[in-house]
Amino acid sequence: MILIRIIDFVIMIYIWLIIIRAVMSWFNPNYANPYIQLLIKVTEPVLGPAREIVQRIIPLRNFDISPIVVILLLELVRNLLIRLLIM
Repeated sequence: MILIRIIDFVIMIYIWLIIIRAVMSWFNPNYANPYIQLLIKVTEPVLGPAREIVQRIIPLRNFDISPIVVILLLELVRNLLIRLLIM
């Protein structure tokens, strides 16, 4: 059951990083800050492709819903993996 806890922890941390990045985008962050650069490096590999796919499906000009989509997908994957590992 330690594997379930590790998977749950990693996905929840990643979800929180995405939430922090989304909230940070509402303000004027200093992109030269190494912590912000790290946050972008960690989240962009997932958010970038998701942003492109979402923009093709739902072309919103000034509103990025990719963090919401990624969080929902991560929750789905998390729940499925946990259920599969418990069986």
